[in-house]
Amino acid sequence: MRTQTLDKGDYVLSDECAVERKTVQDFVYTLTRRFLFEQVFKLKDTYPKSLLIIEGYMPMIYKFSKIQPAAVWGAMFNIAKNGIPMVSTSNQNETIDFLYTAAKQEQLVEKRSPIVHACKKTDTISDAQMYFIASLPNVGREKATAILQSYQTPQNALINVDDWSKTVDGLGPVITNKVKEVLTTPYREETEQKKQ
Repeated sequence: MRTQTLDKGDYVLSDECAVERKTVQDFVYTLTRRFLFEQVFKLKDTYPKSLLIIEGYMPMIYKFSKIQPAAVWGAMFNIAKNGIPMVSTSNQNETIDFLYTAAKQEQLVEKRSPIVHACKKTDTISDAQMYFIASLPNVGREKATAILQSYQTPQNALINVDDWSKTVDGLGPVITNKVKEVLTTPYREETEQKKQ
C-alpha cells in the first residue's frame, strides 16, 4: 500500500477502479456546492469502474436544514443512472473492511495493479487555475474555489497567502504555513533532500 495525494478519487484499487469516499455530511455539502457530480464523473472518465462510498447514517439527511432530502435521493439516482455504483457503509471500520476486500479482489483475483493515472489536460483557463491552487498542500478543490472567489486570480492568492485564514473559511494557520513553506523554500533535488 502507498499513500499519496490524488488528482481524482480517494483510493486507487487498480488501473480501472478508484473510489471516492464521502461521509453523509460531505455528500450533502458537496451537493450544495455543485462539486459532487463533477468529482464523480471526472473520476469515472479516468477509472471506468469507479464507485462512490457514502459513509455514515443516511437518515441524517432529514436533519439538514439547507437541503431537501428529495434533492439527496435525486442526486444518488442521477449518479447511479450514470453508471457509478454506490456503496453505503455505517462507519470508518466498515469502509476500511470494504476497501480491503475490494482491493484484494482487484489486485489478487483480477491481477490488476493499482495505477495512478495522470490528470487529463485542463480545458479552460479557470480549470487550470483551479487545478493549480487545488494542488497546494492540504488545499483541494473546495478550498481552492473559495480562495479563487476571494482573490480572483492565482497570483493575487499567492501574494496574499498570509491573509487566507482571515478571508477564507476553513483555511487556518496550519494550511497557510504549509503552503508558505512550499512557496518560499528553495528547490533542492529529491536525492539531495534524502541524503540529509
